[in-house]
Amino acid sequence: MHIVDGVLGPPVLIGASLLAVAGVARGLSALDTESIPRAGLLTAVFFIASLVHVPIGPSSAHLMLTGLMGLLLGWAAFPAVLVGLLLQAAFFGFGGLTVIGANTLNLALPAVLIGLLARHVLARFDISPRSATLLVAGFFVGALSFGASALSVAGVLALSGSEFLAAARLILIVQIPVMLVEGAITAATLRLLLTVRPELLPAVAGDRLFATEHTQEA
Repeated sequence: MHIVDGVLGPPVLIGASLLAVAGVARGLSALDTESIPRAGLLTAVFFIASLVHVPIGPSSAHLMLTGLMGLLLGWAAFPAVLVGLLLQAAFFGFGGLTVIGANTLNLALPAVLIGLLARHVLARFDISPRSATLLVAGFFVGALSFGASALSVAGVLALSGSEFLAAARLILIVQIPVMLVEGAITAATLRLLLTVRPELLPAVAGDRLFATEHTQEA
């Protein structure tokens, strides 16, 4: 869902960029030596997943896995998404540099908010890689993050002029099936990651995961 250069009006560009800068600053403050490798890994996943895209007016449809980033990274998803978008703009011309703030905000903010909410929900359950709760949570994190980003993209387009209303509606309609696929892939990826690398689970639910595994081993 990359918005291209020259589409958004100056007030929308400036406002979105300022909010994105605040999010990136908050995310950088949350990074430490332990989370930097995780952020790098998920940046690469985001970069690769969103390379294959289908143009739709001033935007595009593609997988993102930003919900997974929000769940595993929290606010650090902001700088991770920014780096991925910068690389895509520089090497492949996706999106653009003037809209980098708006694109970062559209993709990162929904993922962070939904990911943090999901952490609190998962903390109430005994989580294991085989639990249905994990799959359901992963699906909704992926689907809702994607859907909220689509709404955000449509919103900034609508704010930039009435001529973009048709494109905004088209983006919302086309993204619905992609949203479902995003949710399914996020759930499967989360289960795989927690099977082979359980330490990737956010700290808020990590103790419950390890306690469950140790109980089963005993």
